[in-house]
Amino acid sequence: MPQNHLYILTGASRGMGLAMAQQLLRSGNTLICIARSANDDLAAEARAAGVAIEQWQQDLSQGEQAAHKLQAWLQAQGPQAFASATLINNAGMIPRIAPLSASDAEDLATALRVGLEAPMQLTAAFLGATDSWTVPRKVLNISSGLGRRAMASQAAYCAAKAGMDHFTRCVALDEAIKPHGAKVCSLAPGVIDTDMQVQLRGADPAAFPDRQNFANLKTGGQLTSPADAATRVLAWLERADFGTHPVADVREA
Repeated sequence: MPQNHLYILTGASRGMGLAMAQQLLRSGNTLICIARSANDDLAAEARAAGVAIEQWQQDLSQGEQAAHKLQAWLQAQGPQAFASATLINNAGMIPRIAPLSASDAEDLATALRVGLEAPMQLTAAFLGATDSWTVPRKVLNISSGLGRRAMASQAAYCAAKAGMDHFTRCVALDEAIKPHGAKVCSLAPGVIDTDMQVQLRGADPAAFPDRQNFANLKTGGQLTSPADAATRVLAWLERADFGTHPVADVREA
């Protein structure tokens, strides 16, 4: 039985994604990172740790390209290559913060492609290519509380995360009837001190009624660091009951 565990992680070049990648750089892991740009520091850390890593530079607004590459790569490995296989759909984006009536069609399309379409495509490729594998398989979708709570001027982001939650519920039903079905979960990671928070705090108050609430989170010290958030998310991934609830929140642990 191989001792090597495979992790495929999107949005790994910065923020919580980078922190998760860094924490997964330990002996016995193979890491595939999919992001718009490679991270040189991450590559150096992987070499120092002696961990196999590939960084695929891919714009996830063209998720079908990443999905085709992932499917071909997995099929080339075969069912005995790894002790387990995990896909973490972490990448997401907020388009220009504005009411839907003032939003740009291209911005909306990009946000939905990155936040919903690409995770569905990658999940389909991952599950399809590994369907005959008998090793443990998991899909962890990084969702948000905004997928479960509406917010003005956030229609695209809220819709993408709500869609992620619901497609995860559907996939959980698909996989539950298979003899070696994957465990899946759409997990809200809490409020994290990332570039996305900077974007929200810097929005025009006239266009974003909740701007001050996000500013208060920062000044009140209520934001979780990317490293701490990554630790909590990866701990959730390792729980014995992972996937029992296909939609979850780390703050409910």
